[in-house]
Amino acid sequence: MKAFRLVSVLSAACLSVALVLVAQQGPSPNNGETVARPKKGSTTSPNSSDKRESELPPLPSVFKKDGSKLPSEVTFSVSASNVSLDVAVVNEKGQFIPNIPQDNFRVLEDDVPQKISGFTMGEAPMTIAIVVEFSNLFQKFYTEPWYQTLTATSQFLESLRKEDYVAIIAYDLRPEILSDFSTDRRDAMEAMSRLKIAAFSETVLYDALTDTVDRMKDIEGRKAVFLISSGVDTISHQNYDQARKAIQKAGVPIYALGLMQAIRDYYYAQGAMGDSQRSEFLMADNQLATFAKESGGQAFFPRFYGQFPEIFNTVSKAMRSQYVISYTPINQAHDGKFRKLKVMLIDPATNKELKILEKGKSIKYQIITKSGYTAPRAVE
Repeated sequence: MKAFRLVSVLSAACLSVALVLVAQQGPSPNNGETVARPKKGSTTSPNSSDKRESELPPLPSVFKKDGSKLPSEVTFSVSASNVSLDVAVVNEKGQFIPNIPQDNFRVLEDDVPQKISGFTMGEAPMTIAIVVEFSNLFQKFYTEPWYQTLTATSQFLESLRKEDYVAIIAYDLRPEILSDFSTDRRDAMEAMSRLKIAAFSETVLYDALTDTVDRMKDIEGRKAVFLISSGVDTISHQNYDQARKAIQKAGVPIYALGLMQAIRDYYYAQGAMGDSQRSEFLMADNQLATFAKESGGQAFFPRFYGQFPEIFNTVSKAMRSQYVISYTPINQAHDGKFRKLKVMLIDPATNKELKILEKGKSIKYQIITKSGYTAPRAVE
């Protein structure tokens, strides 16, 4: 815990540039608001409804506030006889590789090849939950991690398309739904206005993620969680293994952005952080990478603000531009067991791994998809 609290208090040398930027671009100080719900009698924007002054609705809403349904294109589903999953193939730069024929794809379920029955490629609107760590453990007012967190959240929100549905959830001592799913960006901006002064020095990463993906799992259409976090959890009711299982089961891709990479390196180089403290942060990074990989998403660990636009562009393409593959499992047992999935690219002529050429040269690529799914149980 001392290691975590150490990083949140920055030296004057590290903060000088950040404070100048915050003074120019950051939100104005407001000592009356935290991630927790505003006290009774606090003011809200002119666009606020009476509903926002009471307890926010549970996540997610089946219907948008104006009554229209959320997108309905299937992104991942498991029924008694069919499995459908999204698959992205990206190069070393994280760029989506299009136009790969169906015959090159092989799907293995528990190492058994499956026969592909459906294959499409395209883009679609997204339903996205932005989950933000906003704790006094790291995001102390006017520190560099505070500014990085707000900058990343704001820029990612701006990168979304107008037809995308977005909800914002912040967490410290508990997860808090700041805005429900909506295409109206005024809802999201009002939610962002509450991220000013952190309230509690605890983080419940596992609880925030498991709660969000569990509530999103029944939403139809392309959906994802964009997580902005240090990867540190201090007080969740769920443990790491329980969180992993819940994330695997939910089928909601998680795209994670790991905070404080540069400042951690600075403290370590200055001798202000020991090897054991550094190892704890590296373990936190590994947790984010594991959650992302096993859910079919990606994890990013930027050291510079200039990397944000490229990361957000990569995430947008990975979320929207995907191959949708359907198949009927050979194993039709309704046993509620976890089935491991593996997607490969094969050259049908040689039955060996497919080589993708770019300008005549073979390139490395990565296949991003879910690590598996839980089979349905028999109805008694």
